[in-house]
Amino acid sequence: MAKVPAAVVAAGGLVGGYAVARWTRKRQLGGAVLAAAGAVAARDWQQAAGTRTAVALSGAYLAAFAGSHPLAKRVGAWPAVFGVAGGIAAASAVTTTVARRRRR
Repeated sequence: MAKVPAAVVAAGGLVGGYAVARWTRKRQLGGAVLAAAGAVAARDWQQAAGTRTAVALSGAYLAAFAGSHPLAKRVGAWPAVFGVAGGIAAASAVTTTVARRRRR
């Protein structure tokens, strides 16, 4: 079976966490989705690019989550979530691609 890229896992965690929290009205459940996806992505980042990069991307993941809240007040909830998810996906994809090329 093909492995899901960390960029997709991270973006899916942000979007999925928000969707679960919104539709179930249980923020803790959305937080669990967010945390689980973040942990999977962090493990993949560490394997692909090393510990320092994994820590940096995990920090960016948490900053994206936190940043989506004030951004939502300006542009709306879903656009904010999709925006930060796209940002973390791009950062993840670029960083892991560069790291893999350096290892060759």
